Amino acid sequence: MATDRPRVLSGIQPTAGSFHLGNYLGAVRQWVALQESHDAFYMLADLHAITVTQDPAELRANTRVAVAQLLAAGLDPDRCTLFVQSHVPEHAQLAWVMNCLTGFGEAGRMTQFKDKSAKQGADRTSVGLFTYPILQVADILLYQAHEVPVGEDQRQHIELTRDLAERFNGRYGETFTVPRAYILKETAKIYDLQEPTAKMSKSASTPKGLINLLDDPKATAKKVRSAVTDTDTVIRYDPETKAGVSNLLTIYSTLTGAGIGELEEKYAGKGYGALKTDLAEIMVEFVTPFREQTQQYLDDPETLDSILAKGAEKARAVAAETLAQAYGKVGFLPAKH
Repeated sequence: MATDRPRVLSGIQPTAGSFHLGNYLGAVRQWVALQESHDAFYMLADLHAITVTQDPAELRANTRVAVAQLLAAGLDPDRCTLFVQSHVPEHAQLAWVMNCLTGFGEAGRMTQFKDKSAKQGADRTSVGLFTYPILQVADILLYQAHEVPVGEDQRQHIELTRDLAERFNGRYGETFTVPRAYILKETAKIYDLQEPTAKMSKSASTPKGLINLLDDPKATAKKVRSAVTDTDTVIRYDPETKAGVSNLLTIYSTLTGAGIGELEEKYAGKGYGALKTDLAEIMVEFVTPFREQTQQYLDDPETLDSILAKGAEKARAVAAETLAQAYGKVGFLPAKH
């Protein structure tokens, strides 16, 4: 399907059962908006997931749950290409070509690799973890993506993608679109409810700080009501000295569209209890239909499978053409069918 809209590629790892509020507000919600303005390719990055050990049955189940949640969040398979990375073998094939173009020192300088390998220790760090930014390069270049919607923490990987695309094009002739990072500036950073100076993450020190979208809505409401604030009583946006309250205001504003200033006025003279009670209700109103729709997709595996088969077919149509060009330029002998 030819289109004059700019193309984007983004992915999410299916390593947790439920998305948390940070995933949704940080990435997924923007994906839903981008499918209207861009030719959007979105993948469940299961090849990336195995850079750390996964339970096979759990990974399979989590991949289905992630697809169901993306659909529940508003991704429309007729408006975007939604697929599972391992269903498109060209990702791994192009990654090998890109590995052979990448300097060892260049790969070693990737900040995320340094951070993750420092936590795991050299003996437990796989070669896959070392080269996953290069697989990410292949993911992007396969689809000739113009833009890559990512958070600021991924900017270095997009720079690597640009460098390798230019290196390949310089060495073998124009082949790849050189993409640019589409940094999601409007993204609200969502922090842990119990440790509001730490980003909301599934590796949170306490489950009470994490809002999982598939949790029981009553449990979610309780987490909001018991969120950490401070000893003051003034509801004011001030991330430096009032991190907890500021985080609650950000969540409230992002889910409802109300401005922070508007909320400060609304709660002037009221205590933290009023803010938490209202936000707990807003969260319940948000997660209840989301959970129901996710479950509907999971209860209909045939529909889910056919969406993924159609997505893989659309993705492969683009990926196979790019790979054939790259293989030809590198000098591989074409296979005769």
